[in-house]
Amino acid sequence: MELFRDIQVLKALFNTVMISVTASILATIIGTLAAVGLRKLRSSLKKAILTVTNLPMVNPEIVTGVSLMLTFISIYNTLGVLKLGMATLTLSHTIFCVPYVILSILPKLEQLNPSLYEAAQDLGCAPVKAFFRVVLPDIMPGILTGMIMAFTLSLDDFIISYFTSGTVMTLPISIYSMTRKGVSPEINALSALLFLVVLVLLLIINLRQSVRENADVVNLR
Repeated sequence: MELFRDIQVLKALFNTVMISVTASILATIIGTLAAVGLRKLRSSLKKAILTVTNLPMVNPEIVTGVSLMLTFISIYNTLGVLKLGMATLTLSHTIFCVPYVILSILPKLEQLNPSLYEAAQDLGCAPVKAFFRVVLPDIMPGILTGMIMAFTLSLDDFIISYFTSGTVMTLPISIYSMTRKGVSPEINALSALLFLVVLVLLLIINLRQSVRENADVVNLR
């Protein structure tokens, strides 16, 4: 109970949840649009764009964090906007979450029968309406999986947050700051809480993937 009486921890928890929710929603919207666009490109161009898109995944987080920090500082010094804080944290989390959303949605798009979309248009649906009526329901499992994964990655990120947060505190940064004073019961409780939340979200992702794979096997039969 002492943990939840700590105003600093509660503020860090609020910041973490707000950033994670906002970043996961933005990453899901951008990732969905990007995946739909990538599916229509030529194979060579698609591979080139995917290679660039996946850079945040293969880059060491410290390199990504420092690069984003220098970029935001440069923009602030030049234009006077994007001072390190909530906005830069949200943008940073969105940037490194987008590739995971794209990779969750692309397989569902590849399984989609393109004739269904064309048939909907032949029956009088406008392209946008046909997308929401035909394509979106079929790729929704991939969208939800990508969104949960983005939320999980954003929730427990430390390195990128450390470089782009300015004076804003998130839970991982708060835990790191508290460890400087020595390990306390509050740190143990906070770490355990964060671990359990991430574990539950990962279990949900794995369960969804298992259910989806089983459904695909049944459909093939």
